[in-house]
Amino acid sequence: MTYRPHPFTWCPSTGARHATTEVTPNDGNTFRALCGESPVANRNAEAWFSPTCTTCNTRAHELAGILLPPAQFDTPTGTPPARGAA
Repeated sequence: MTYRPHPFTWCPSTGARHATTEVTPNDGNTFRALCGESPVANRNAEAWFSPTCTTCNTRAHELAGILLPPAQFDTPTGTPPARGAA
C-alpha cells in the first residue's frame, strides 16, 4: 500500500486534473471525482499539466483541513481576464 498523506489523490483526465477518494485508477478507467464527475483517467506526463478542477480543488482542501487562499481573479475559470477586458 502506498503512503497517502490525505484521504484523496489527484488523477489527470482529459482536460482537467481531478481529485478522488478512490484507489488511484489506471489509464482508461473511470473514477468518481470529488466534483461528482466520472472522468476517464489519463495518466500520461502531459495530462498532469492540465488545469485543476476548481470544485475538486475546493473539496480536496476541505478534506485536508487547509484553507484556500483568497481568489486572485474574479472570473468563472479562475484565469486572468483578457487584456483590454473590463
